[in-house]
Amino acid sequence: MAKITRVAPEIPSADLQGALAYYEQKLGFRIAMRMADYAIVERDDVALHLFLDSSRQHSPIGIHIFCAELDVICAELQRSGALMTQEITRRPWGNRDFRVKDEFGNELKFTEPIEEN
Repeated sequence: MAKITRVAPEIPSADLQGALAYYEQKLGFRIAMRMADYAIVERDDVALHLFLDSSRQHSPIGIHIFCAELDVICAELQRSGALMTQEITRRPWGNRDFRVKDEFGNELKFTEPIEEN
């Protein structure tokens, strides 16, 4: 079977410049590509595609970003002033996660899978 190697969700934004600033300054992503109404930001192996939605016709989205060292990433984003909507929580299925929102209501769920012993 062919291997799927990466996913890059598209995230709506009513202000692309503002979104780029937030993802860079608050969430630690870097701008990999930018056009007038579309941009790609990356951090490690995660790419997010931001697109201009000045009509606001798209509903906010939620995405899970799986990571290691969840406590370190959470502290980093708290220090940078990211809009935290949930502190680190352990889920009944075993994962731990915390959540942030961008200025347009999109929710990023940083998730750390817990390895079973």
